[in-house]
Order: sequence, then C-alpha cells, then structure tokens
Amino acid sequence: MSRRQQVRVWSPAVSGITEVLHARFTDHAYPMHTHDSWALLVVDEGVVRYDLDRHEHGAFRRVVTLLPPNVPHNGSPVTAQGFRKRVLYLDPGQFDEHLAGRAVDRPTFDDEALRRRIDLLHARLAEPGDEFAVEVHLALVVERLRARLARRTPAATPLRDPRIARRLRDLLDERFVAGLTLAEAAGLVHAHPTHLVRAFSAAFGIGPHQYLISRRVDLARRLLREGVPAREAAAAAGFHDQSHLSRHFKRILGFNPGQYTRHRRVTGASEPL
Repeated sequence: MSRRQQVRVWSPAVSGITEVLHARFTDHAYPMHTHDSWALLVVDEGVVRYDLDRHEHGAFRRVVTLLPPNVPHNGSPVTAQGFRKRVLYLDPGQFDEHLAGRAVDRPTFDDEALRRRIDLLHARLAEPGDEFAVEVHLALVVERLRARLARRTPAATPLRDPRIARRLRDLLDERFVAGLTLAEAAGLVHAHPTHLVRAFSAAFGIGPHQYLISRRVDLARRLLREGVPAREAAAAAGFHDQSHLSRHFKRILGFNPGQYTRHRRVTGASEPL
C-alpha cells in the first residue's frame, strides 16, 4: 500500500464494537454515504471537512466526533497533507435512538478527558488478550458520550459503593485465570457495568482490569519461580500468549519474565525480586 494511503481495519472480539479503522489518506474524498452504526472519530493529523444533514463541520485533533447511524455524510482532507484518523464503529444499541438527533445537531465535543479515554481504548484494542480492559474503557467512553448527548455534565467524582466493589473483587479473585467479560460481571453482581468500574476504582484505588492483570502476573511469577517455562506459565495464569504475559509482566515489575528467571538462576536468589 502506498504511503499516500495506509489502512488497517478489523473487528475485535468485543461486544458493542462492530469494527475498528485506523487510516491515513492524502487525496481520498468520501462521497455522501451512510453507516448502520455509530461512528466515533478522532483525527490525529490534519483536518477533515464533512457535511452532515446539509451543515458543514470539521474534525481535527482537538475534538471528538460522533456521527449517528443512517445519516448521510461525506468527508475530505482540508490540506494537501491529508489526514490520519481512527474510527470506532459502535453498535446502534449503545445509544438510545432519540440521541441520534442530538448528534446530528452537535456531532463534535471539545472534551480532553473523553479524548484521552478514547486513546486508551484504541491502545487496548491493538493488544490481543486485553478484551476485559477494552470493555472497561468502552463502558466509560459510552457513558461520557451519553452524558454529552443528553447535555448533562459527565460524572467527575468517584462513585462510592463498597458492597458492590467487594462483590466484584471476590468475583475477580475467583475468575482471574478463566477471565470474564464486563457484561458477565455486571450480571453476576447485579449492577450496571460503569457502576461496577467506578465503585471498584473508588474503593480500591485500582481499576478492575488492572487488578485482574496484577493477580495473573503474581501467579505467573510464582510459576516461573517454581521452574515452569514462560509459555506454560502464561497459559496457566490466563494470559493470551507468552508475549501478552511479557508485556504486562514488564509493565508492572520493570523487567520481563526472561530477565526474572535469568537473575534468579545466576544469583541463586531464594526470594522474589
């Protein structure tokens, strides 16, 4: 593919997201067209000019753009350098139908916190095996977008619900190897997904996904200490594969599993690093 056009598109194994698109265009102009899903767009370079419901709009680095389903729109680069964008196509059920009109009237949001959360969501989508983290970030993104469309102030303070937080922690302790989806957890604990995430984070100072990954890293570390090969330790601890284990092991501990086992072999350490 030429440098003038770079496209990556895939459908993640996550409920609520039908497709992900990362693209760079310099001379492509979209004709008027529609989607049967919501399109959540962020632009990383350049500016995109588009018409929506016969009104002209612009998408650029600072704003988040949300286009409703079944509403015709187009799109073209403003400068010769083109644009680079990332798009999440969201299932129509993520938003109530009456909010589509609000999105037509105001498709862009100047919201730095929302943009950061979307960036985190895309980063997690690019890493196989982190579906639970994707679901957590997606729930928070959708919640904030709903508040924006309803013209309410998004929640800014932590949600206190220690009982729900403890129930989710117990569930994660039971299922951290096998894993579970956020929807499953919400059903088992009988709480809304975003309520779960906010209550857990407020109670324990760590998000539910980070907690689950920490439990997995601890188990993998113990298995490595017992002489289990890294690939087997990764599978036994619930990681997607060895590279998935290595990525989180290093992020949390500062060194990868290979360095850990080599250090213990060389020094003869009997205690963990």
